[in-house]
Amino acid sequence: QVQLVESGGGLVQAGGSLRLSCAASGRPFSRYNMGWFRQGSGKEREFVGAIMWSGGDTDYADSVKGRFTISRDNAKNTVYLQMNSLKPEDTAVYYCTAQYRSTWSPRGEYDYWGQGTQVTVSS
Repeated sequence: QVQLVESGGGLVQAGGSLRLSCAASGRPFSRYNMGWFRQGSGKEREFVGAIMWSGGDTDYADSVKGRFTISRDNAKNTVYLQMNSLKPEDTAVYYCTAQYRSTWSPRGEYDYWGQGTQVTVSS
């Protein structure tokens, strides 16, 4: 089992920045690919981005590419989502996820999910 706890959400004006954190506990964090998803009100959940277990590769949705950056600190069992140039359409609950795979599959299924943190971007 892996437990994931997100933090760092909040209210920000358009054009601003936020950094989300996801603290993991349980099985060795360094063995998991980590992802971020989001779900806006009345919308389907969507992939935001992911980072390989080693930090050696990342993948981003087109809608956030160039604005969001995922990083991880395996020593701290934490993954981060740095969000810059935020837009009102980025408003959503953001979820941290963990994937235990022998291959890099950023848009595949994820095994564990956090409870989510709300991000609201005002215009």
